[in-house]
Amino acid sequence: MESRVSEVLHPAAPHHLPGFITAPGDTDVVMIGVGIFLIAAVLGVGNLYLHLHTLPERMAHRTHKLQFEIVAVLGLLALFTHNHLFWVIGLFLAMIDLPDFTTPLRRIAGSVEKMAGGPAEPDPTGPPTETASHATGTSSAAAKSEAQAHA
Repeated sequence: MESRVSEVLHPAAPHHLPGFITAPGDTDVVMIGVGIFLIAAVLGVGNLYLHLHTLPERMAHRTHKLQFEIVAVLGLLALFTHNHLFWVIGLFLAMIDLPDFTTPLRRIAGSVEKMAGGPAEPDPTGPPTETASHATGTSSAAAKSEAQAHA
C-alpha cells in the first residue's frame, strides 16, 4: 500500500503519509468505521430519547385509567408538537396520585337508592350478584313446573 501511494505522490509532498490516507481505488476503512459509528450513535440517541419521552406514560401505567389516558394524550401532543410543556405537565400528572372520587360517590348513590326503596344498581367493581334461582341450583323451568304443581 505504501509503495502504490508513494509512486503517485507529487514531488513536493511529504515522503511519509498518515495511515488514514488511502490510495486511489482502495477501501477507506476509517470512513466505513465512522459511518457505522454514526448510524449506531443516531439509533442509540433516538432510542434514549423515545425511552425518556415515554417516562410519564410508564409512571402513570399503575394509576387510574382516566389519568393514564390523559398522560398518554399529553405525551402524544408533546411528541407531535415539540412543545415540552405538554411533556412536563404529563410528568407532573403521572407523579401525582389522584384520589378515587367515583367509588365513594357510586356507593353513596346506591345507598340512597336503597333507602328510597328503589332497586340499587349493582357495583361494577364488586363481584357479580347471583339470582335466587341460581343460588339454590334450580333452573327457571324447574321453578315454573314446581309453581304449577302447587296450583
